[in-house]
Amino acid sequence: MTTAPASPTFPPASQGKYQIRFDQGDAGLARIAGGVDVVVWVDALGDASAASRALPSSVVPESAAIVAAGLTDASAVAAWILAEQERLNRRVYIAVVAANDGASFAVPDMLAAGAVVDALMALGLDDTSPEAAVVSAAFGGLKRAVRHLTAASAQGRQALADGVSPERLHELSGVGTSDEVRVLRAAR
Repeated sequence: MTTAPASPTFPPASQGKYQIRFDQGDAGLARIAGGVDVVVWVDALGDASAASRALPSSVVPESAAIVAAGLTDASAVAAWILAEQERLNRRVYIAVVAANDGASFAVPDMLAAGAVVDALMALGLDDTSPEAAVVSAAFGGLKRAVRHLTAASAQGRQALADGVSPERLHELSGVGTSDEVRVLRAAR
């Protein structure tokens, strides 16, 4: 009688046994990036905000692709990831990371991360960590109020105070309004 090989053991905070993981900020990226094929860096207000944060790529596996996402392109990013999975002809592991550093609760980043996870699940990639499932459910429950919540949130109000126009903020909070995928680094 043969025994099945032992399943790899992952630290609980790594969410390593799940295909789709979620965390926030640099520390969160470091926790969940191990063994992933794709990192989705979610900065909903992107370059429009002084609070925009660059991805610390030093903790991302060298072989992993890195894509940027927000509310506008969440569905396009999910479709790109599915195509990447098909190209590799195997299950891909995904780290969805809200760019905010966790010092404050960044509503737009959380909603955008949830939109990415929600779009992945709609495409059939549904082995999500509890953390990823929670942001997806938050997005799903609040989908109709995303523009209002983005503008009314502390992050949205700060963006306006930093000089982002209300029109630009409205554009950035439009769910699924862009088909462009911002690939920061292709898979190696």
